[in-house]
Amino acid sequence: MQVVLAGGTGALGRRIAADLSARGDEVVILTRSPRPGSRYRQVAWDGTKVGPWARELEGAALINLAGELVDRSPTAANVELLSRSRVEPTRALAKAAATLDQPPTVWIQMSTLAIYGDGGDHILDESAPPADGPPQMAGVARAWETAATGVPTGRQVVLRTGIVLDRNTPALDRLAGLVRWGLGGRVGTGQQWVSWLHIADLLAVIRLALADPNLSGIFHATSPNPVRNAELMAALRQVLRRPPAPPTPAPLVRFGAALLRTDPALALTGRRCVPSHLLDAGFVFGHPHLTPALRDLLSP
Repeated sequence: MQVVLAGGTGALGRRIAADLSARGDEVVILTRSPRPGSRYRQVAWDGTKVGPWARELEGAALINLAGELVDRSPTAANVELLSRSRVEPTRALAKAAATLDQPPTVWIQMSTLAIYGDGGDHILDESAPPADGPPQMAGVARAWETAATGVPTGRQVVLRTGIVLDRNTPALDRLAGLVRWGLGGRVGTGQQWVSWLHIADLLAVIRLALADPNLSGIFHATSPNPVRNAELMAALRQVLRRPPAPPTPAPLVRFGAALLRTDPALALTGRRCVPSHLLDAGFVFGHPHLTPALRDLLSP
């Protein structure tokens, strides 16, 4: 199978490319800056206009990962950047697919559980309605999914992902770093829910979405066992063998986020999401519980 990755040069794209290549798929990366020496065939595109790259989609599988990293301050300019960097490439892919005699056989559209905003204690499955805000979370995700609605493809799978835990990636590295520096206490109230997923399970979900002709629609790509922030920090301390640490009050989180030019809502809001559609499809998680998952990723 030829699998085209749009936005496949980031950390997640590299993991997906390596996993699919190892099982024998031909991986093609659409990139603005092709680099020599890549393990995979790279095809140049600008992410905005249909070009010669469109022929790569003919009868192929497509995984749309395109978009800037969300780890930035929630200014109006940044929110616009986050949205544009997702919507424009998605529209370009849709226009390209419409020109083909054989559009992509399957279109895997990446999205995020942040589409539910701050979900409080409500248990959210795929039937839950998206939230109205905040704009840098739900607003961006809604625009991204809307741009992918009705695209030419045999079937479409929308993966709303939780926080993907993987070695040497910003999310887990930042959390582990805080714990190692003695700042591993709860964040804010510690009651906000964290929906998370081990990278191995995400890769397995993608393989299932590519292979199962009966899968279509929206799926939560997240562990069936979300945890509160206080539980997450306690599990990290346990795995990294660090003592209890004082909490980080919300005002301090906001102050630190301003210094680091990131979004405090990433730490202070949460969602209690469950993967009902994956479980109904018979998917078996390899890492359903947080502490063993962290031990697998962080142990020497």
